[in-house]
Amino acid sequence: MQCKVEICGVNTARLKVLKSEETKQLLIRAKAGDMQAREELISGNLRLVLSVIQKFSGRGENVDDLFQVGCIGLIKAIDNFDITQDVKFSTYGVPMISGEIRRYLRDNSVLRVSRSLRDTAYKVMQAKEQFLAEYQREPELEDVAKMLDITPGDVVMAMDAISDPVSLFEPVYNDGGESVAVMDQIGDSKNTDAAWLERIALTEAVDKLGEREKRILSMRFFDGRTQMEVAASIGISQAQVSRLEKNAVSQIKKALFPL
Repeated sequence: MQCKVEICGVNTARLKVLKSEETKQLLIRAKAGDMQAREELISGNLRLVLSVIQKFSGRGENVDDLFQVGCIGLIKAIDNFDITQDVKFSTYGVPMISGEIRRYLRDNSVLRVSRSLRDTAYKVMQAKEQFLAEYQREPELEDVAKMLDITPGDVVMAMDAISDPVSLFEPVYNDGGESVAVMDQIGDSKNTDAAWLERIALTEAVDKLGEREKRILSMRFFDGRTQMEVAASIGISQAQVSRLEKNAVSQIKKALFPL
């Protein structure tokens, strides 16, 4: 017994699957203006939409929304498919459906990208679809750049700006045992264990100082005041400020670098 899974009220277990020859004949009729054939093409390729949206699962998006957006991509593929080319409809339809879903995810992303980059990225995606419809193959980077009269670098930058974010915990390799995540392959030269230990040691050293020494160091090294300004603010001489400052720095050095 097939399990009933409904998406947008559609029982996915009972979706019709068209044979290659059936798809071809329906495409010919649809191009001739037969709306019934067009509807049969749509319903007969909904499984194609399902297979595509599975690639976008696990992103927290509503499956019904993705399915509806994927159906828009399917309709565009049907309307733009060139029946004179010796290409399977699924070969042409999958990139069109994926592109529509990616556009939806990009426009609804919580990450904000500049308007100019979004506009360039949108033009790139349109150029890709236009090239695919005309030549029945995915365009090279140079092809898109030439169509839009921009550099290949601009194409890459625009598409990178709207690419989907990747979780640091997403596994990139698994040998059957413990998997390797993205974060395992990213080096951080700043927030190392040594840096954290040094910061903790510095905090402890400063905590051991008197309140006046702490205030002098704060005014001198954080506020950028001169010794004369510090002396006037605290009400002591400049020589006293200098002595207290040197004594505080010396205590911190001893705490950090004991002999």
